[in-house]
Amino acid sequence: MKRYIKNIMILSLVTTGFLACESSNKTIDDVFAEITRGAVFRSTTPGSVIAAQEFSFSDPSASISTTFEVEDNAQGGLLQDVQVYSSFNSAADPATSVAEVLVRTIAASEFTTNSDGLPSIDVTFTLGELAGASGLNASDYTGGDSFTIRYALNLTDGRTFTSTNLNSTVAGGAFFRSPFTYTIPLVCPPVPPTAGTWVVNMEDTYGDGWQTSDTTAGDGITITLDDGTVFEVGLCSPYGPSAYDCTPGNVGSATVEIPAGTTTADWYFPGDAYGEIVFEIVTPNGNVAASGSPGTAAGPIAIDFCVD
Repeated sequence: MKRYIKNIMILSLVTTGFLACESSNKTIDDVFAEITRGAVFRSTTPGSVIAAQEFSFSDPSASISTTFEVEDNAQGGLLQDVQVYSSFNSAADPATSVAEVLVRTIAASEFTTNSDGLPSIDVTFTLGELAGASGLNASDYTGGDSFTIRYALNLTDGRTFTSTNLNSTVAGGAFFRSPFTYTIPLVCPPVPPTAGTWVVNMEDTYGDGWQTSDTTAGDGITITLDDGTVFEVGLCSPYGPSAYDCTPGNVGSATVEIPAGTTTADWYFPGDAYGEIVFEIVTPNGNVAASGSPGTAAGPIAIDFCVD
């Protein structure tokens, strides 16, 4: 009898366990069934290329191009279309900026399938197209201004995804890369440098001179002209000699004489070993054409041709 009762109890426990598992699985299934998955409009163009995109303000045909792919829980099958908006940002007079306008709508039929099986498209804009959409003439913008492009991904189930309803993981994550907005600056085309005296104002925020390409002294800022002439400027370091005629002190200025007829002047910064270096480059016209803050990496110095 005891064995019989024991068997009944075991059977009851097993049955209860099965029921509990079934109930638990049903709860999990219900949770997953209620999850709403989003979608991304992912840029597959390298981030470094996107970061370098710009328009030469004097060339209406100047263009930028970016490749995108759409991913949702149906391998892009929910794609209806992508609306593209643009706004104009005036640097000199914000009052003349232009609010966002619809530039174009890209239908799903314009996409092709890429190697990952996702809808993909190359999107190209010219400066003239964006300016025209904002009702601007060539005289209405210049170097320093910019256009902001915003994409809105519309799905067949009625949902829309854009910059206003996404989180930081989707916007800037290495996988999703889907910020939906991109700002394209307008720049001035390169011109021959202004002849005359250029001034380089220099400072070391720690107060011990410049340590650039090494921890004792290092190279200075170099300026290479098209005829091969090379100038070098920088602050002296108390920890080692400089191979050029450096400027003593923790704050100082140096001058560079660029002769008439010079067609190019390439500026190069050697680096900042301790993150303490500040500099600015002033044109003969008295305008700051470039500057550097503590921690600036070694590399070419971009001269703002709009102010030269």
